[in-house]
Amino acid sequence: MGSVVSGCFVLMLLCLACNVDGRDLEQGIFHAKEGSFADEEDIKIIATYSHSSGEVRMGIVRMKDLSNSWVWENPVDGNHGRMNGPLVEKTMSNHSEMRFDGGSGSQYQPVPPSSPVKLKRQMMRQERRVLRTAELIQRGKEKDDQMVDAAIERSKNLDTTMKGKYSIWRRDYENPNSDSTLKLMRDQIIMAKAYATIAKSKNNTSLYSALMKHSRESHQVIGEASSDAELHSSALDQAKAMGHILSLAKDQLYDCLTVARKLRGMLQSTEENVNALKKKSAFLIQLAAKTVPPPLHCLHLQLTANYYFLHYASKGDLDKEKIEDPSLYHYAIFSDNVLATSVVVNSTMQHAQEPEKHVFHIVTDKLNFAAMKMWFLVNPPAKATVQVENIDDFKWLNSSYCSVLRQLESARIKEFYFKANHPSSLSAGTENLKYRNPKYLSMLNHLRFYLPEVYPKLNKILFLDDDIVVQKDLTPLWSVDLHGMVNGAVETCKESFHRFDKYLNFSNPLISENFDPGACGWAYGMNMFDLKEWKKRNITGIYHRWQDMNEDRTLWKLGTLPPGLITFYNLTYPLDRRWHVLGLGYDPALNLTEIDNAAVIHYNGNYKPWLDLAVSKYKPYWSKHVMFDNPYLRRCSISE
Repeated sequence: MGSVVSGCFVLMLLCLACNVDGRDLEQGIFHAKEGSFADEEDIKIIATYSHSSGEVRMGIVRMKDLSNSWVWENPVDGNHGRMNGPLVEKTMSNHSEMRFDGGSGSQYQPVPPSSPVKLKRQMMRQERRVLRTAELIQRGKEKDDQMVDAAIERSKNLDTTMKGKYSIWRRDYENPNSDSTLKLMRDQIIMAKAYATIAKSKNNTSLYSALMKHSRESHQVIGEASSDAELHSSALDQAKAMGHILSLAKDQLYDCLTVARKLRGMLQSTEENVNALKKKSAFLIQLAAKTVPPPLHCLHLQLTANYYFLHYASKGDLDKEKIEDPSLYHYAIFSDNVLATSVVVNSTMQHAQEPEKHVFHIVTDKLNFAAMKMWFLVNPPAKATVQVENIDDFKWLNSSYCSVLRQLESARIKEFYFKANHPSSLSAGTENLKYRNPKYLSMLNHLRFYLPEVYPKLNKILFLDDDIVVQKDLTPLWSVDLHGMVNGAVETCKESFHRFDKYLNFSNPLISENFDPGACGWAYGMNMFDLKEWKKRNITGIYHRWQDMNEDRTLWKLGTLPPGLITFYNLTYPLDRRWHVLGLGYDPALNLTEIDNAAVIHYNGNYKPWLDLAVSKYKPYWSKHVMFDNPYLRRCSISE
């Protein structure tokens, strides 16, 4: 870059091919556009350029001849602008360097005239916009991640009482390979609802209507079907039609984030519905499980009527010496269910080696005493002795001695049971529905803590629930050495939810300071009690003390197992698990080999074998001990 005329500046120019090239410079051909530098100082500019031959050449151009498309650059602050007006003067006075950028066929968008300060502010504002946009995008991603994590956590915490595909209303198990079309159609309905909502939000009414129409048709085809075999013959055609409309919806509406948000919303709504239905289901199952079926009610009425009309009240004197003989095998059954009690006695005697040595002590309430006694008078088990007693005849069992009876007289307990909808009662959902069951008011459930008082002459007694079935001879249990313990029972700590912290409130210091939360629970239903050791350790007194401390139900909820765990803490001897298998009243996935090999099977839970709720594959173990040919059972329509 050589010498320049006075007042001129040396600038480096790169030619924009769309406006001028080297030949223009050589020939001095420039056409100033309207509004160029006519009034400005005529400044000469030396420009370097590349000739088509590849040589670097120099040329002179005057400022007034520049077109509006030429761009200047200030090498100090990097600002750009058009070569016109005061901006050029400012640029030239600041000794800027002119540079032309471009290439053949390029399109230059001219920048509006502005000062460097304003340009810098614009750049700063643009940077802030970019940063704010990035921040909002990041926040959106974080919110999506949080929603995904929350949905995953909710799905992990979804508690299902039923295992697998078991349904108490239909078959016990479904064939997983038999309902592929049904599963497909259900999935299609879910996606159709999701796309329909998105279509509605985008005012795509035609697609929305089509999706809803096919969804309704799929619902109609599915109906009450639980497998492909139960589907309507048009199911496959409907599935294909739905697949076609879903394909169209996907082409028009699919956006990953939008669909994901919609499905998460549907999942959350479904979970809320499931929780509401679970509460209703829990109530209905409790109601069905504790309501006496009409056939059983009929049986009790028929037996009671004949007991009085046929004058059986004066019959059936028993051998008192046999009832109090400690050398015999004594059983205690506390029940108000005649049919269930008969199964316990029948199944026990069927496997007894010496039936004449077995004595059954049955205690029931005043309402069912006549029916229970009548049944065993007309259907006595071969050679065995059966004693039926009325709990109301135990005059020593009163509120001055018994803690439970005293608590049942309190206003709070009465309000809890009989005024469940009263504003002062516990709010819905804070207590398990099963603990509001009136069976906990019955002293038949608490009589098990008074065995020495009921049978003062006996040394050992085997306690049996009325929902068990005996499958082997139980006499070896009287020979088991309990090693100074009071209670012989099968432990239930195979799973963590059967340990002490499941039943007791360890946030209360009275519990946490006296018991181990990981201690193993055990089962009521088949228990060998050493009554001599019971008296020595004053077990009934221990029970009374803890029951009194739990008057406000802060140590445990109602029931007999929690106070049993406390009363016999460190006083329970674990029996072999083959003596007692539990779960037939709630678990449809038990090992059938374990059931077949067990000495006693227990239908603990709501699905008792005499109810329609019963698990069908477990029911034969119980029903084979029912005398269906008995005239009382036939009269009341009790059949297999």
